[in-house]
Amino acid sequence: MRTVVFLLPVYNEAAGLDTLLERIRATAEQESWACKVVAVNDGSSDDSNAILIRWQARLPIEIITHRYNRGLAETLRDGFEWVGDHCAADDVIVTMDADDTHDPSYVKAMLAKIDDAGADVVIASRFAPGAEVRGVPRYRELFSTGAYMVLQSALHIPGVRDYACGYRAMRAAIIQAALRRFGGRLIELREWGFICTAEVLWKLSRCGARCAEIPFVLRYDLKASPSKMRALRTIAGYGLLAWKGVGARLTRPA
Repeated sequence: MRTVVFLLPVYNEAAGLDTLLERIRATAEQESWACKVVAVNDGSSDDSNAILIRWQARLPIEIITHRYNRGLAETLRDGFEWVGDHCAADDVIVTMDADDTHDPSYVKAMLAKIDDAGADVVIASRFAPGAEVRGVPRYRELFSTGAYMVLQSALHIPGVRDYACGYRAMRAAIIQAALRRFGGRLIELREWGFICTAEVLWKLSRCGARCAEIPFVLRYDLKASPSKMRALRTIAGYGLLAWKGVGARLTRPA
């Protein structure tokens, strides 16, 4: 029986973490999934770690701890390396934000895309028909749209509209294939903030990942913790990733 592994990057998310873990528990119980949570606590200074420890009595939770804050890229990298070492090939890895803006109930539709459509990566997309975004400031919406246009032009991954959303379901096998191919280079642009989510998607596609999307409602209005995104650094990072993507396409053998 496969396991649905929820991989959560956690940095000062005490305000929404309890609610999210309860929603994960309830969804997994309703769907009768074998479920595990892998939480990478990235140097949180609030009660996030205490909440995770308390929840270990109710959910199977593996806690990976960074003594100091290292950023999303290294947090995801450590989570993926755990997947490489501990997961079966047919397990499904769900990455999602730990601030309770991503509803775990969408995982059922993601699993259907994996099982019925043969997808390796399924993205909860803000740009798929039927999607909705609530509570996101207008400038952030414009930023996301601009990033989509740049990355779609440069990377052009079939089946993908939303390159930046970190809410995804992925076959463990495709993550393990990417780790074998890229090793420590799976996430190279670590200092450029949140673009690591787009870089990972690009690297998975280069390993032959078949990508699909489902629409979802992003509940940014439920976010109780401040945003950790640094806009200028992220914009620069998207530009660098786009340049690398174009370069890779131009140098690809015919």
